Amino acid sequence: MKTVLEPFRIKAVEPFRITTVDERQHHLTAAHHNLFLLRAEDVMIDLLTDSGTGAMSAQQWAAIMTGDESYAGCKSFFELEAVVRELTGYRHVFPVHQGRAAERILFNVMVTPGQSVPNNAHFDTTRANIEYLGAAAVDFVAPQAKDLRTLAPWKGDLDVVALERWLAAQPKGSVPLGVLTITNNRVGGQPVSMQNLRAVADLYHRYGLPFFLDAARFAENAWWIHRLDPEWQQVPLPKVARAMFDLADGCMISAKKDGLVNIGGLLCVNDDAVAQKVRNLLILTEGFPTYGGLAGRDLAALAQGLREVLDPDYLHYREASAQYLASHLDQLGVPVVRPFGLHAVYVDARAMLPHIPPTRLPGQALACELYVQGGVRSVEIGTLMFGHDDPKTGLPVVADNDLVRLCLPRRVYTQSHIDWVIETFAEVHGRRHDLRGLEITQQAPFLRAFTAHMRPVAETAPVGDLVQRG
Repeated sequence: MKTVLEPFRIKAVEPFRITTVDERQHHLTAAHHNLFLLRAEDVMIDLLTDSGTGAMSAQQWAAIMTGDESYAGCKSFFELEAVVRELTGYRHVFPVHQGRAAERILFNVMVTPGQSVPNNAHFDTTRANIEYLGAAAVDFVAPQAKDLRTLAPWKGDLDVVALERWLAAQPKGSVPLGVLTITNNRVGGQPVSMQNLRAVADLYHRYGLPFFLDAARFAENAWWIHRLDPEWQQVPLPKVARAMFDLADGCMISAKKDGLVNIGGLLCVNDDAVAQKVRNLLILTEGFPTYGGLAGRDLAALAQGLREVLDPDYLHYREASAQYLASHLDQLGVPVVRPFGLHAVYVDARAMLPHIPPTRLPGQALACELYVQGGVRSVEIGTLMFGHDDPKTGLPVVADNDLVRLCLPRRVYTQSHIDWVIETFAEVHGRRHDLRGLEITQQAPFLRAFTAHMRPVAETAPVGDLVQRG
């Protein structure tokens, strides 16, 4: 049998309104060409993010009814703590309301202005939380990730050679910790190999640095290791995940991804002194440590989600869903990032729209057109999200790539929904040369992609010299 079955049945449905092209053009203009500023009710197929947008299982909804809403010492926390300790092995487990709260707390207790934090590739909120403290977020993307179309494996890896050279040149005390993101969202949702995890852990520890995983999609990374690495193909997925966590000293998790919940996060550490600092700041900003800004029902749903997420049938279906979308786009001639990911499919907008220079935001232009054409909301991962103006020269700094990410919410859309996305792309790809770029008219100093205002521009020539991010 070639068909990969969804390992679930649909028990409840959420209707959405079918809109017209004219309506969507009006909504986009009113939102200043920023898809984050659209009303969700005006979106038909929402692939903006996989964060908190999944469908929970019947068992998770049942767990919600057992949630203990006691302010301190609630039963739901201790159930969650036991699940997380079995999964990760970490001694101290702190629930938080979402992943960026874990980032903010960890960096606030470990990072000071002027320091630098290395990673394979910091995503937007991680980078912003470091830079907000006056520190630097430094990326070490693997060389094989630079070619978006090659089928080279493990593009999510960290460049260990470059990192070691960099660490050797840093003044003592200037690097407070090391991070590794699994999977690597910045470079197309690509996985990190177990060999790279081991090498990164060894390097950080040789330099005396605490090692933290940014593990929002730990289950998907474990799946790729299980699928692609002969050493791990006969190993149960929970043991693969535990082997990843065992290499690090702690982790940050946005549970809205592989926790299979709509809200929640985790910060886990082994070091007692760090844990005490985390606990103090958590009480100040999130709540008592046994609820961490979440309701007891959220803790109960998260515990059940962590039990479910390493089911191989679920992850096989997840892979098949992404493969279906990516392979059909590839057949259309749409330049898709390879190998195909798991949580999302990434399109190289810079390659698809070469007439739009990076300063004119080709990724955002493509994302806007997909919405107008088919009511499909995606997200730009490129110069809008990661670009900025150089503070010394005032010239625009563009991102390494301009991608459009099509995130697949967990257990939400059927094959016909994905076929609609494919047909939308076919329409847009056929008239791609008619698309025009955008310019920013208003932006925030941090995380500008969320709230920036933009407008279309008639001309597509670059404005001024570019400062290309290396």
